Parts: sequence; structure tokens; C-alpha cells
Amino acid sequence: MFKTNNVTSRIFERQIRTPAPGTSVHSARRFYENLVPSFTIYDVECPDHSFFKFTDDGQYFVCFSRNRQDLIVYRPTWLSFSCKGEDCDNNQELPPQVKRFESFFTQLYVKPLASSNELICKDFFLYMESNQFGIFATSTAQIQDARGTDGAILGVPSFEKITIHLFRLEDGFKLDEKVFHNDCVNLTHNMGAFLYDDLLAVVSLRYQTIHILQIRDSGNLVDVRAIGAYCREDDELFINSSSQLAGNRGDLVDNGTNHDQPNSNNSFLSGIKQRLLSFIFREIWSEETDQTQRVQCLKKKFYFHFQDYVDLVILKASRNTDQLPAFFAVYNMETTEIVAFYQNAADELYLLFERFCDHFHATSINSIYMNFISSHSNNIHALEQLKSMKNKATSISQFVKKMLSSLPLNCQSMSPSPYFDQSLFRFDEKLISATDRPRQSTDHPIRFNSRRQGDILKFKIKTGPEFGSADGRSKKYSHFLFHPVWPLALSFIQPSLFLPPSAVNIHFRR
Repeated sequence: MFKTNNVTSRIFERQIRTPAPGTSVHSARRFYENLVPSFTIYDVECPDHSFFKFTDDGQYFVCFSRNRQDLIVYRPTWLSFSCKGEDCDNNQELPPQVKRFESFFTQLYVKPLASSNELICKDFFLYMESNQFGIFATSTAQIQDARGTDGAILGVPSFEKITIHLFRLEDGFKLDEKVFHNDCVNLTHNMGAFLYDDLLAVVSLRYQTIHILQIRDSGNLVDVRAIGAYCREDDELFINSSSQLAGNRGDLVDNGTNHDQPNSNNSFLSGIKQRLLSFIFREIWSEETDQTQRVQCLKKKFYFHFQDYVDLVILKASRNTDQLPAFFAVYNMETTEIVAFYQNAADELYLLFERFCDHFHATSINSIYMNFISSHSNNIHALEQLKSMKNKATSISQFVKKMLSSLPLNCQSMSPSPYFDQSLFRFDEKLISATDRPRQSTDHPIRFNSRRQGDILKFKIKTGPEFGSADGRSKKYSHFLFHPVWPLALSFIQPSLFLPPSAVNIHFRR
């Protein structure tokens, strides 16, 4: 139950009352019901940068230069100013210098990140909280009709060079890099990479390979495993040695006569594809106990669709798969086995996603802030909202496909700000959410109501002055960045998704 609006009273209550075991952090987060953004500075004077995001702990604010060549990192600082007189209250006008970006952020450094023929992937950034390492990416221009090379699949664009950079954010020192040549990695919104503790997985779409890299405390990127053509570390050695042995035997029998042998790379399906086919075969085999029925079942469900299974490629699922068959495979890297296989309309997978959504996030054990993101598996209000959407859906099958289209969930794509905690605040997710994406702008303020205090208004975020502005008609899209700890947020007004913001506003507690 909500106690009081008085911060001092709540602090005193905290001193004399011990929360229930395991709830101390949640009790502390309830203080944000009293500490909310209460003032907005509109059209702040900002440097001409591409503002990206706060790190998960709020220590750094990551930006890129407009020409996508330089990395610019700021330290968020709280506004401080002084005034004279006896009426220094909230009605006092702020000094003119407060309307500058530098009043809230201190630049730490500017570092060149991209080479002359590369550009920064401005939608990609991963943060390793334990070491305060930042992972960035640069790439050359995209080649649409790239020639097919050995092992590459057709129809996938290519980049001459993709570079993964590892930086120490404290001083901007470059620690290491990993280069992919003539490859394709979908880095938009961290789609093609996932960071878990000290392991970084990068998905090569062109060569259908999952590269597992380890980030050492020393700042080195070390290749651990490549899952695709081979599943175990010694698979390639075993296959090559077997091929050489078979070739030597053929030379002895044929007395040195050469025969055209197919390339070993094209003779076999990839290791992960063979694992998938064997899993599907065993699943269908176990459905029937009668031998005759089993054979018939295999003909209908496996051999009839065999080429379709062979033609499957690893991609990031999207809503474009609503009209196409798509599948999700769960792979165990230690045993190199496929442990589950679902179609994108599978009710079983949807129920797992509904009940155990937090397991799909797989946040780092070292992360303090990312563990408090609201989901329908840890928050009753989010679950009720999801069920309401499900009840209103005209087609349950299409609803399931739409919900599962977000899988695999993008790494570090959601803000851990307490103002998106649905146990504390209620807000319209059509206008704003923990997912940092530009949305259609609205002239109405976005309201944040208290969940535990009778649904009363706690604060509101407006992207324009109270009575509108001269450029109000040009507002098209709005984008919000919330600090993960402080009552501080930035809103960006963009005339289109592809143009820089026309106005930047800062919302903070005065």
C-alpha cells in the first residue's frame, strides 16, 4: 500500500521498519514514486551529435558524430545553480545557461572509431557492466548482389569488412577488435549479437555461423567456438583427416588415377543442420509405436518436407514471417544437440514465452539494473495487458505469430528505468515504453500514473511547450531516453525517421 508523498517521512519509516526478506531492493525502488521528473527545458542547445543511449548503470551517455566516424562519450551530471533573494523556490526562472546540453552532461572524450572506408553502425552498442567495457561496430558499404563464395548462401547481402570494437569506456582506450570479411551481420538494434556475462555471440547470416567470443578481463576478444559447419572444436580436424584417409585408400586402389570427387564442403550438410534434421527425425519417429504407421508418418512429415528443412537458414525473426513458415530451434552448445524445435505459430512456445519471459532475456548475473525490467512473467499488470490484447485479437494464430516475432529478444534493447516499472507506474505503451524506438509523435502529454496510489497522476512528459510552438505542425516522431537511475529523461523530436532531431528536450526533477 502507498504510504505517503513525503520523502522525509518515507526515509524515516525506512530507518525504523525492516522490509520482508528479499524485498529490500523493491522497497527502495518505491521511492521513485516520490522522485519524478517535474520540470522540462524545451529546445535545449545541443552539439550536432547522434545521441544513442545511456549505459545500464547510468555512468556514461554514448553518442556518435554525424559523419559516423567518431565515438563521443559523456558523463551525466546533475544540474547545479545558485540564486539570490528570499524567493528562490520552484517558481524562480532558471539561468539562461541551464538551457545548454553541457549543463547536464560533461564530455569525457572523442575517439575515432571508424576507418576511412567504414561507418559506425549507429544502432549497435553493448555494455559489459562488470568491466565497464563498450562493444561497438563499424562496417563498409553494403554490397547487394554479392558473388557466392564457398560456404556462403545466396540472396544475402555482403559487407567487405565488419569490425567489432572493444573499448574501455572509462578513458576511451581501444582494447581489441574482431574483423569479419565479406560477411553479413545484422547489427540493427543489436539483432545479430548477444552478450551474456563475458560471452559474445555474433551471427553470420552469409555463412550461417554463430561465432562465440569471450571477453577476457584483460580486454581481449578470444575466439571460443564457431557453430555452423562444425559443432565441436575437433569436427573439422576429424572430417579432414577422414577425407585424407579415404583419399589415400583411393590412390592405392586406383594406382594413382584421379577421379572427380565432390568438394568436402559441399558433400555434407552443415553440422548444425544435421543436428536439426536428426532431431526432427527422432521426434517424428517417437510419435508412433507401430512400425507401419511410423513409416507412413515419416513419409508425410519428414521426407515430404525434407528439402524444406534442408533449405532453412538462420535469420532474425521479424514480423515479415507472418505470411511465411518460420521456426525456432533451441540449441545446447555444450552437448551440440537441438533440444527443441517450434514453428512460429506454436502455442506451446507462446505459453513458455508468456510464463517465463524473463528467461528469454537472459540478463547477465552481474547486472544490477537490467533485472528490474517489467515483463508479463514478473508483473501482474503486464500480464493482464497481454491477456487483454489476446482476448481482443481476431485470430489467435496471428496473435501468437505477432508475439513470437520478437524472438530471439534483442540484447540490451530495453531501458531499466524505474519509471517503466509497471508495478509503480501506469503509462500508455502505444506512446512510450521501455523499448527505445522512435514512435509517432503526439501533441498530448504522456501521463505516468501511480499504480499504488489510486491511479493519480505523478508526472507527465510533454514534447512541446504547454501552448504549442511554431514548429508544432512539423513534429512527426518522438524518441525518449531515460536515465536508468536518476529522474532524468531526454526527448527528441524528429521530422522523419531518417533526419536528425529538430528539437531536444530535457525532463528532470527540479
